[in-house]
Amino acid sequence: MVKVTIYSTPTCPYCQKTKQYLEEHQVEYEEVNVAGDAEKIKEMQEKSGQMGVPVLDVEGNIIVGFDKPAIDQAVGIGS
Repeated sequence: MVKVTIYSTPTCPYCQKTKQYLEEHQVEYEEVNVAGDAEKIKEMQEKSGQMGVPVLDVEGNIIVGFDKPAIDQAVGIGS
């Protein structure tokens, strides 16, 4: 199984959709709440070059936003 990390905030609707989508497909993930955590925000920015959430790190493959096709390909949904 692939290692998935999702950088998110509690109030982000796309973060909730992304986590729900992963759960529906039985994809385990580690959630990193970046709200108010300057160190984790910096880590996310260095990986993605973005300030927005969600950011997924799928074994080094960075996906910004709730991008179903990219998520599917990265974690093997539908293959």
